[in-house]
Amino acid sequence: MAESNDSVFVDVEKIYLGGKEHHVRTGCGSVSVIVYGDQDKPALITYPDLALNYMSCFQGLFFCPEAASLLVHNFCIYHISPPGHELGAAPISPDDPLPSVDDLADQIIEVLNYFGLGAVMCMGVTAGAYILTLFAMKYRQRVLGLILVSPLCKTPSWTEWLYNKVMSNLLYFYGMCGLLKEFLLQRYFSKDVRGSAEVPESDIAQACRGLLDERQGINVLRFLQAINQYEIVLWLFSALLLHIIFYLCTSI
Repeated sequence: MAESNDSVFVDVEKIYLGGKEHHVRTGCGSVSVIVYGDQDKPALITYPDLALNYMSCFQGLFFCPEAASLLVHNFCIYHISPPGHELGAAPISPDDPLPSVDDLADQIIEVLNYFGLGAVMCMGVTAGAYILTLFAMKYRQRVLGLILVSPLCKTPSWTEWLYNKVMSNLLYFYGMCGLLKEFLLQRYFSKDVRGSAEVPESDIAQACRGLLDERQGINVLRFLQAINQYEIVLWLFSALLLHIIFYLCTSI
């Protein structure tokens, strides 16, 4: 009997060059969506981390032949970029209303409706995983499953809160400066990947550093502020809950 061969050959270059960009108008502004693959196949939507887009966040995955063949063979990929994070994005006007994380989650449902999609698979990284989790909580019937990488699943520590506050101030006063890019690279990569005095910086970290040069500081700041707004609510809720517990314990 002939041996079956289930492997699928995928030309990685065609994955990227064959994609088509759509600008979907939503209630909170226009959002860029890159579509790859046969739109008759089940949909997989992706959402990147802070200051990244589909290219800088997911290119490592799609350049891996095994993962690329599995994903592209079985799904049509819809890469959603946070507002102002798409390739060649212009600075967002400071007069535009600042979206909340709920607004960003609502943008996703508008993207699904625009393409006539039903229930979808979702893949997100850190901040993107956070947005997709909120989307899944609000629109459960539209989600088949979640693939979450380093998700934000609890309230931030004081150290994490201070870290985000420093990044916000750097973005506000200095834009995409060298120190901010170092903070972001620490967020994305381990120390081994970032390199040291003895070990050179890896190719992927160098490539990411170059792609960060293309980001608009005001656009990254707005995304970070949207996330921080929700973190403040979580902090206040946690503090109120602790106060109620303390009150009940002392009243017994």
